Amino acid sequence: MANATTGYVIPNISDSVDYITENIYTNSSESFTDDYDDYSENVLFILHVFSMVIYSVAFLLGTTGNGLVIWFTVFRMKKTVNVVWFLNLAIADFIFTFFLPLSITYLALGVHWPFGKFICKLNSTIAFVNLFASVFLLTVISIDRCISVIFPVWCQNHRTPRLASIVALVVWILAFIFSLPYFIFRNTDESDGQVYCYNKFDENIGGVQTPLAKSRHRDTVITRFIVGFAIPFSIIVICYSVIALRIHRNHIATSTKPFKIILAVIISFFFCWIPYHIFSFLELSEKYQDEHNDVLLVGIPITSSLAFINSCVNPVLYVFIGRDFKKTFWVSIQSIFEKAFTEDTLRADLPSKSKSTSDSQLV
Repeated sequence: MANATTGYVIPNISDSVDYITENIYTNSSESFTDDYDDYSENVLFILHVFSMVIYSVAFLLGTTGNGLVIWFTVFRMKKTVNVVWFLNLAIADFIFTFFLPLSITYLALGVHWPFGKFICKLNSTIAFVNLFASVFLLTVISIDRCISVIFPVWCQNHRTPRLASIVALVVWILAFIFSLPYFIFRNTDESDGQVYCYNKFDENIGGVQTPLAKSRHRDTVITRFIVGFAIPFSIIVICYSVIALRIHRNHIATSTKPFKIILAVIISFFFCWIPYHIFSFLELSEKYQDEHNDVLLVGIPITSSLAFINSCVNPVLYVFIGRDFKKTFWVSIQSIFEKAFTEDTLRADLPSKSKSTSDSQLV
C-alpha cells in the first residue's frame, strides 16, 4: 500500500471515487507517486481552500434556500402538484447540503475521517441519493409540464397531489436503489494514524487495483452517467422542446419569459453535470491518468463542486421564479417584519402608558 500521508488528498464527496485517495490506495506505480509528490504545493493549497469555501457556501445557501422552500411549501402554500414536486426536490437538496459539514471537517482535519465507517458510507450514499432523486424529480417535473400542455383536459381530471405524492415516493425508492452500490463499496482505511474515507471496490493485491475493482468502478461510472444524466437529460430536452413548440404554435405565451425559464433549466442542468461526467470517464482511462494526472487532480474536485452547487441553484430556478411562491414568500416576509415591529412598538408604548398612569395618580 502506498503511503497516504505523502501528499494532499481532496475528498470528492459528490463522486463515489475519491480520485486521489483511490489512487493512493490502489495504484503504487512510480509515475503516479512522482507526479503526486512533484505537484505544486501552491496549487494543492488553493484546491484545499477552494474546496472548503465551496462546501461552506453550498452548506449555507443550500440549507437556507431549501429550508425556506420546505417551510413555505409545508406551512404557507396550498398543497398542489407543483408544491409536491418542489417540496421533494428541496428535501433532497436540503439533506445533501445539511451533511456537508462532515466533508468540511474531513478537509479541515487534513483529510482525516473521525466519524467512523458507517457515517463514511452514509455520507457518500446521501450524496448520491440527492444526485439521483434530484435528477429524477427534475425529469418528472418536465414530464408533468409537458403532459399539462399537451393533455390539459386529462390533467384537470387526474392530475392530483395524491398521484404526485405516489410518483415522488417511487422516485425516492429508485434513488435509494441506485445509491446502494455506494453504501456497499464506501469504506475507511487507516495509514500512519490517519483514517481515509474512500471507495474500496475490491481488496488490493500488492497495492495494485484488481480487475474486479476496475470493472466495478467502470460499471458504477457508466450506470451513473446513463441513469443519472443521459436518459434524464434527453427526456428533459424532449419535453421542454415539445412545450416550447406547443406554446409557440398556439401562441399561449404573451411574453418570452416561459422560453427563458425553459432555456435556463436546460442550460443549468447541462453545465452543472456534464463536466462532472466527462471527468468521471477520463478517470477510467489509465493512459489519461498517466499522461494528464495533474488535470484530473485539479479538474475532478472542481467539476464535482460544480455538480453539487446545483443543489443551491434549484430553489432559484424551480421555485423562486414561480409567481405563487414568490408572492407567498414576500407576503410572509412582510408579515413577519410587521409582526416583529408591532410587538416592539407595543413594548415601547407600555412604559409610556404606565408612566402616564403613574403621573396621573401622583397628580
